[in-house]
Amino acid sequence: MLDTLLLSRIQFAANISFHILFPTITIALGWLLVYFKIRFDLSQHPVWMRAYRFWVKVFALTFALGVVSGITMSFQFGTNWPGFMETVGNIAGPLLAYEILTAFFLEATMLGIMLFGFNKVPRWLHTLATLLVAIGTTLSAFWILVLNSWMQTPVGFEMRDGIAHATDWLAIIFNPSFPYRFSHMLLASALTVCFLVAGISAYRLSRGDNKKAPRLTLKTALFSAAILAPTQAFVGDLHGLNTLEHQPQKIAAMEGIWHTEQGAPLVLFAIPDAQTQTNRFAIEIPKLASLILTHDLNGELQGISDFPDAHPPVAPIFYSFRVMVGIGILMLITAWWCSIRLYRTGELSKLQYKVLIGMSFSGWIATLAGWYVTEIGRQPYLIYGVLKTRDAVTTVASEQVALTLIMYLVLYVVLLVAYIKTLFWLAKRAIEVEEYDLSLPGLPEQKTQLVAVGEEK
Repeated sequence: MLDTLLLSRIQFAANISFHILFPTITIALGWLLVYFKIRFDLSQHPVWMRAYRFWVKVFALTFALGVVSGITMSFQFGTNWPGFMETVGNIAGPLLAYEILTAFFLEATMLGIMLFGFNKVPRWLHTLATLLVAIGTTLSAFWILVLNSWMQTPVGFEMRDGIAHATDWLAIIFNPSFPYRFSHMLLASALTVCFLVAGISAYRLSRGDNKKAPRLTLKTALFSAAILAPTQAFVGDLHGLNTLEHQPQKIAAMEGIWHTEQGAPLVLFAIPDAQTQTNRFAIEIPKLASLILTHDLNGELQGISDFPDAHPPVAPIFYSFRVMVGIGILMLITAWWCSIRLYRTGELSKLQYKVLIGMSFSGWIATLAGWYVTEIGRQPYLIYGVLKTRDAVTTVASEQVALTLIMYLVLYVVLLVAYIKTLFWLAKRAIEVEEYDLSLPGLPEQKTQLVAVGEEK
């Protein structure tokens, strides 16, 4: 019989896994829309507005699902993890409130103008609304990652009668892991959007869409990804060094290091065996892990055995880390491969179109894998070194948790399938007929034009 703790952990993992998919898109997509809108304002070329009008629909759909799925997260703090708020509510509560006050209100206020104010407000006001929505999505990520980073590296507080009280809010906000985690997440969002835009644009072009807009968005996404992918690798390395300093057992699990050793090899692949504390069928590069993490071929790295009662499960972290890195490398190769071809010839091959379409949601997989490394790697703690997960779980019967878990999973599968189908439906509709409004501020004629397939605009 599954217990309440395990079921609650699975349920929270399912909720956060579904929810994080949508902010990962909206954070960066908001800034891409700002770019499209400013380019239109400066050039008055309608192709930029066509790109904006298509992707703002995707933003609206994604934003709605992100908000709805985020509501269930706050419910679970009370229903599944009452010990969390009882212990650190004095810190977590204000941080979540700051998100609402500085980010959600801003997004909610400006979103209506952004979506429905094309020809109802001055052009500068519409551009400002788009900018403020993008700022709001980033501020939302800022406060959520402040809380999550503080849970990983808690500072600036003191415990009184088992309850955390803030003593230094600046230390809490700018805790040791926050700068690395925040920048890593923003870059992950940007890469996710680059490959989503490239994939949908490639889908349109591969199906005979000869319009300028998908060509423009494809080029923008690929060239951006070619720059962002190596930048993410650099930031990820800095994040890893920070994790080694504050959570060495997480690094040990990521690298499959069971026992402390000098000159630790980089394990490319293995099957971790927790019973024997060994890696079966290991493929290794001698001393490379020590070189990467300590910048010394013979540097010492702590192993899992050094943390007998306070280490995470190795296998899920070990595999998730390799999925994240593997997809990151694939993104880098694909972005440069396609960018070079696009720069030289102005066109991609059929194979490249297929690869980009297949990688449309690769950013989601990499983000989830990285998130699992971060969250599972904190175990057995909910607040690292302060509150263990088992001490915060609800006393609700396991049967009730199991029932709600099944309901969540069914609903999330339906919503996810519907979301992906809707994106490609929007792409197909854009291929067949694309609508743009010439009554936008700054354009001369007051009419709406429909452009047929294959007609250059």
